[in-house]
Amino acid sequence: MMKFPKIDLPRLKSKLQVKSPWDRIIISILSLLITIPIFIILHQNLIDLEWAFNLDRIFIFIFVFAAIFFLLMYLRTIIILCVAVYLLILFYGSVIGNYGFNEISEDYNSMVYTMSDNPYPQDIIVAKLLPFPNKTKIINAIEYQNPKVRNFAIMATSKHFKGIRGYSDYRTIIQCFAVFKEINGRWNYVNDPKDGDYIATASESLEYFSGDCDDHSILMAAAVRSIGGTPRLIHTKGHIYPEILIGSMIDLEKVNYLIKNVLFVKESYGKKLHYHIDERGQVWMNLDYTATYPGGPFMYEEILGALTLN
Repeated sequence: MMKFPKIDLPRLKSKLQVKSPWDRIIISILSLLITIPIFIILHQNLIDLEWAFNLDRIFIFIFVFAAIFFLLMYLRTIIILCVAVYLLILFYGSVIGNYGFNEISEDYNSMVYTMSDNPYPQDIIVAKLLPFPNKTKIINAIEYQNPKVRNFAIMATSKHFKGIRGYSDYRTIIQCFAVFKEINGRWNYVNDPKDGDYIATASESLEYFSGDCDDHSILMAAAVRSIGGTPRLIHTKGHIYPEILIGSMIDLEKVNYLIKNVLFVKESYGKKLHYHIDERGQVWMNLDYTATYPGGPFMYEEILGALTLN
């Protein structure tokens, strides 16, 4: 009778549970990447105890890192598998020229940089997670630091509303409305090719002021941001349009007066302003190409995603 070697199950189980040093390295790097944005959120929202050498913040960072590290180590098998799959996806994206290692690095750096200077950094993460078509391409196309874009915006502020006096607190918004007036007065709607979306950069759209809704939104957002305004893009049913941050409800009252009595008197006569109020109570006004005045009617009310440019 053939005898099979006896298997030492406890010893085998112990061997299977041995952690690879690479596991710890990968988990440590991942824990650090997750800890940084979470720490920024806690730093901005928790009361500063004003301890010497910012020890309270150091302890918070260490605590968050340790908690995330031990959680990921507990789930390390599935985490390592997910990381491997994600790296393969990024490698494939880099090879075919789609979303790859460079893009995710730029997105992460941009997110952390923006969060560190924002009083509500958690909103940045929410905006990153919301669905938005062609997000990376659109962000790259909003060339607000391009000299052509800024020079165009400056030209618009010299052409429209330059003589308005007495509203110094709303000078930037007035100048952004001048950009709106110039773009919407010249915009020619042209469809994308049938075989897919064509994302034009802001500087490209300056050539002929033509394109579809995302091209208009990109140019508007870039020009508004280039002169100090805060724009965001709204994704709704089959449509993308730009909005501008007005401020609080008190600011809305002032801007409402400006639009209807000073800046867009004829265009807005007898009409109402359309805007959204976000979870922070901030007012965002519609700047769609379909309107002749800021706050014109929405094409669609439902918001499927928002891309805020801080």
